[in-house]
Amino acid sequence: MLTERLAASDEIKQVIAIDERRGECAAAQWHILDVRDPAIAEKLRGADVVVHLALDLDLETDPAARTAYNVRGTQTVLTAAAAAGVHRVVLCTSAMVYGALPDNELPLSEDAELQATAEATGVGDLLEVERLARRAPRAHPGLNVTVVRPAVLVGGTDTALTRYFESPRLLVVAGSRPAWQFCHVEDLCGALEYAVLEKVEGELAVGCEGWLEQEEVEELSGIRRMELPSAVALGAAARLHRIGLTPSPAGDLAYTMYPWVVSGSRLHDAGWRPQWTNEEVLAELLEEVAGRHTLAGRRLGRKDATAAGAAGATVALLGTAALVRRARKARRRI
Repeated sequence: MLTERLAASDEIKQVIAIDERRGECAAAQWHILDVRDPAIAEKLRGADVVVHLALDLDLETDPAARTAYNVRGTQTVLTAAAAAGVHRVVLCTSAMVYGALPDNELPLSEDAELQATAEATGVGDLLEVERLARRAPRAHPGLNVTVVRPAVLVGGTDTALTRYFESPRLLVVAGSRPAWQFCHVEDLCGALEYAVLEKVEGELAVGCEGWLEQEEVEELSGIRRMELPSAVALGAAARLHRIGLTPSPAGDLAYTMYPWVVSGSRLHDAGWRPQWTNEEVLAELLEEVAGRHTLAGRRLGRKDATAAGAAGATVALLGTAALVRRARKARRRI
């Protein structure tokens, strides 16, 4: 989507696309290459701006392999860009790097401290990418780095946060204060284009205007809540992940408990505006996940989903707890 958008821009002379397989944009000049290959420097020679989007945040990827790919890829691109004489690199992380905390301001400014920990899926990798971004201009004088941090990304994505809406009930942790802000991939591409054209620089947050309270999300989605005490929800999530039954660590729950809404003031000051509202993006997300069934972050097969739908979320959770007990017994027999 971004490749086609940049290729269609009258302000961009040429688009060079590098990936492990050729994309559909015929207007771009394609190179088939792993971003971790130092040979990428030669392919970047002559470019003014590089946009690095090759991040693996797949829930099913082995965490060690995911980190190796994400960190090594970013290191290689930054070093290669500097060697090739590129003057700007645009990176994309997530607003998750600000952390989801009960005392977060609504909304957070771009300059807010990054208080996330590495306890949620891929967030440790994103924090390392952020560290590399800040260090790169010092290590490579003349190289500028822009970082774009989208809110909950929707539009062909599969994350712990989008899977939240595949559950038979929306899990709400007692005493929490969720605030939902989305970002459609089309709006992210628009923000990235602003960065490529150097209409804005630095650390940028991007998302829809404002946010939705949990009650609004439940009303719009038509999905009822299931409220659990914090100790029960977090404890169960940690145990299920530890024995490999769910792909999402307990840290993912924080992002459904506390606000991490961003203002996007720098993009707004530059004239950028989101084309999508939170309500519209939520509606598209619900359409995308229709027919999928997830419990505690784990996708259910058709048979399991039918049982969960018939029994309700509470019984389904008890069934998951039974799986934990069976797994423990199996381990004791080994």
